[in-house]
Amino acid sequence: MTRPLFDASDLPESPSPAQAAQSASAGKPRLRTPKRDQIEMHWAAIDQMLDPDHMVRIVWAAVCKLDLSSWLKEIRAVERHVGRDATDPRLLLALWVYATLKGIGSARELDRLCREHIAYKWLCGGVSVNYHTLSDFRSRGGEKWDDLLTQIVAVLLEAGLVTMERVAQDGMKVRANAGKSSFRRQATLEECLEEAREQVETLKQLAEEDGDELSRRQKAARERAARERQERIDEAMRQREELQKQRESSAKRSGRKVDEARASTTDPEARTMKFADGGYRPGYNVQFSTDTASGVIVGVEVTNAGNDLEQLAPMLDQLNGRYEFVPDEVLVDGGFATVDSIEQAAAVGCTVFAPVKDEEKQKAAGQDPHARKKGDSDVMADWRSRMGTEEGKLTYRLRCQTAEWVNAQCRNRGLWQMPVRGRPRCRIVGLLYAIAHNLLVAERLRPASAMGTT
Repeated sequence: MTRPLFDASDLPESPSPAQAAQSASAGKPRLRTPKRDQIEMHWAAIDQMLDPDHMVRIVWAAVCKLDLSSWLKEIRAVERHVGRDATDPRLLLALWVYATLKGIGSARELDRLCREHIAYKWLCGGVSVNYHTLSDFRSRGGEKWDDLLTQIVAVLLEAGLVTMERVAQDGMKVRANAGKSSFRRQATLEECLEEAREQVETLKQLAEEDGDELSRRQKAARERAARERQERIDEAMRQREELQKQRESSAKRSGRKVDEARASTTDPEARTMKFADGGYRPGYNVQFSTDTASGVIVGVEVTNAGNDLEQLAPMLDQLNGRYEFVPDEVLVDGGFATVDSIEQAAAVGCTVFAPVKDEEKQKAAGQDPHARKKGDSDVMADWRSRMGTEEGKLTYRLRCQTAEWVNAQCRNRGLWQMPVRGRPRCRIVGLLYAIAHNLLVAERLRPASAMGTT
C-alpha cells in the first residue's frame, strides 16, 4: 500500500477568521481622500452641464413664447442711446416661475440660488441678478401680471385646449406675513404713529448735523424704512376705522355687542380669520377659478374676507372682463351658496352647482331638501331641483377633483404663507402661482392635443 504524499494528521489546523485577522500584518489603510486644492480644467458649457430633459428647460421654452411687450415698453435703455443694459424680463419671469414651482418665495433665497444652483445658473446664463431686482420685478406692475394670465388662457382658448364651459371656484386661506402681536387698537396705533413721526424727524436732523457718520446710501435706507413704517401705521389706522364701521353695521343687525377693531402695523390689510385647523391667524383668502376640462386656472382674486359668501359674483365679473364671456356652469361649495350669489350668477347666464344647506337634517326631519321653499324665486327653485337629480350630483363631483386639486398643487409648491405684505402684492403672488401652474399644464395639453388629432 502506497503511503499518501500528505497525511491529514500532519497538516496544521486551519486558523479561524478572527485568528487570521490578528495574525495579519498591521499596516496603514489605503484611502481615497479629497484633494480640494487640486487645479482642474473643465471644458464644458453650462448648457452641457444641465440634463437635456430638465424642467427648467421647459419653463424657459414656455416663457419665451409669451408676449412681454408691456415690460419691454418700460425699458429706457435702447439702441444708439446711452444707459446701462436692462435685464431681460423673460429671464426674471422664468426665474420666478421656476422658483414658484419649486416652492421658493423669498427674493433673497432666489438670489442665492442664482449663484449656487445649476438650474438657476443655467437660466441666468452669466447675467447677474440681485434680490432687489427680483423683488421689484415681482412686486410692481399688477396689471401686467393680470394681462399675462389673460394672455396665456386666451391662447389656450383659441387653440381649443380650454373651453371654459364649466369652471370650479374655491377659496384657500393663506397666512399673512404678519404676527398676531402686530394687531393694535386705536389708542396704541396713535402712540405708534407718534413714535414713527418722531423717528423720521430725528433721522432727518442727524443727517443734517453729522453728514460723515453714515454713507449717503445708508441714510437713504434708514429714512426710507422710517417713512414706510409711518405709512403702514397710517394705513393701519384707516383699515381699523373701516373694520370698526363694518362691525358696528353688523352688530345693529344681530344685536350683539361691538368689540373694538384692531389692525396690523405690519400688514394693515390682513385680517384675522379662521383656518382649516380651527386656529385664528392673520391671513388672506386666495380665490382660484379653474376650467374643469383642462385644469387651467382662468381667474385669480385675493381678498381679506374670512369667508366665501360674496366671492362668486366678483369672480364671474372678472372672467367676463378678461375673456368677454362667462362660463355656462360654475361649481362651488356650500360656502358660496347664498341667494344673492345664485341669482346674480343666473342673471349673467351662469348656472350654479352647489350643495343644498342642511340636506341631511331636512331628510331626517321628513322634508324634501330639493323641493321648492316658501319665498323661493324661480332661480332658487331650479337650483334646489337641479341638485336633487343624479346628473346634478355627478356634475358637482367635478368640483373636488378640479378646485381641490389646484389648491393642493399650490400647497405643495409652498403657498402656506405670503412672502410679501399688502393685498395688491399678495394678489401678484396668487397670479404668479396661477401662471406657473398654467404654463406646465399647457405644455402637457399641447402634446395630448397633437396625439388626439393624428
